[in-house]
Amino acid sequence: MPMIVMGLMLPLKSWAATYGAGIENSRWNLLDSVFDCTLTQDIPGYGKAVFRHRAGESLQFYLESEGRLMRPGQGSLVVEAPAWRPGVAPGPVAAIDVVASNRPVSLDRRQTMTLISGLLDGLAPTLTRQAWYSRELIRVRLSNVNFARPFESYRSCVASLLPANYDQVRRSRIGFASDSTSLSAADRHLLDNIVAYVLADASVERIFVDGHSDRIGSRIHNRQLSEQRANVVADYMISQGVSKDRIIVRAHGDQYPVSRRPADNRRATIRLERQGDRPDMQRASNGPDAGSNG
Repeated sequence: MPMIVMGLMLPLKSWAATYGAGIENSRWNLLDSVFDCTLTQDIPGYGKAVFRHRAGESLQFYLESEGRLMRPGQGSLVVEAPAWRPGVAPGPVAAIDVVASNRPVSLDRRQTMTLISGLLDGLAPTLTRQAWYSRELIRVRLSNVNFARPFESYRSCVASLLPANYDQVRRSRIGFASDSTSLSAADRHLLDNIVAYVLADASVERIFVDGHSDRIGSRIHNRQLSEQRANVVADYMISQGVSKDRIIVRAHGDQYPVSRRPADNRRATIRLERQGDRPDMQRASNGPDAGSNG
């Protein structure tokens, strides 16, 4: 007669191998910067547990495994009392997908917050899943010992994160109305995020600002209009503290359309290039802003 654990049919003779840090080696380590806040615990014999909040993204939790110990499928996640607090019933969190990866488990923000609440309450979040090569159960348990103080530092780190990360701002696009060179409030907000990142990351060596137009009107006028669009973007960034020596302004008129819709072609694009980045090898048909957002 099998028993059921959080939706898993497990034979009665199954037994569990538990991985987790003991009281003597429970350590939570914080790596903090304005770009990323990462709080980790080494899990002897298994790998590590990671809380991570990257600038511009949501809080996440994942397990990193040194080997493939868990069979892919659905596992059970609970928060349970440690051995020195008997009589406290475990609280179910969710059925969790385990995948064949060095990060077999990843949680969304809601599930991650449940884990944090459990750790702060002195409980031990525990994931159970069948082993990869046997009917044995694998249990991975997070220790709450020494968690509270580094978590407070982690929260302070999160409060100081930049509004966006490199992947979110490295290629950006600003659209313009017909014959316009005006920036909207949303445009200035986007540029503020780019500026904040550039001022924090000294490895950004160059910022390419490329102006474009649609094909309505004369080529001479369109060339001038695209230059004005690029300059209004560059001038705003300079006014917010970016050195003009880091900005390269280019105007292309209507030479590089990205769409048959004129509105899509009225644009300025911003591309960041960090030290060591290999310049994009782009064909003229693709245009200088190939791959930019939008």
